[in-house]
Amino acid sequence: MKKIFLLCLLTISITVTSQTQVKDEEAIRAVLKMQQDAWNQNDLEDFMQGYWKSDSLKFYGSKGITSGWEKTLENYKKGYPSKEYTGTLSFTIETITKIEENSYYVMGQFHLVRDTGNANGVFLIIFRKIEGEWKIIADLSC
Repeated sequence: MKKIFLLCLLTISITVTSQTQVKDEEAIRAVLKMQQDAWNQNDLEDFMQGYWKSDSLKFYGSKGITSGWEKTLENYKKGYPSKEYTGTLSFTIETITKIEENSYYVMGQFHLVRDTGNANGVFLIIFRKIEGEWKIIADLSC
């Protein structure tokens, strides 16, 4: 009887953990979809809502490391000053992997179709659940 109880408890625990991870992944995908939509409307400030609004945010791109939400937004505005530069963005998500409780990394590709020339690349971003919301705390895009 004890073995059956432990087996049931283990099964319930695995099911709950699996359901939580599925919900987390769906929420992370929703953040990325919101960012994609904002970008495609040339709304960089809304796009940045997917990032942690903190001086501790890290962005690593072709020009090196940028620290902080404000500086990251400033760099986006300089690099993408108009709709001709922002164009149309789409993401291809390769994997979403749990790191630890309330933290995941996402690997994928970005595809940017625009009048000034298309751009494609890869990214690795780290999401953390902060105050009940999934936010990007680190972004490596190249």
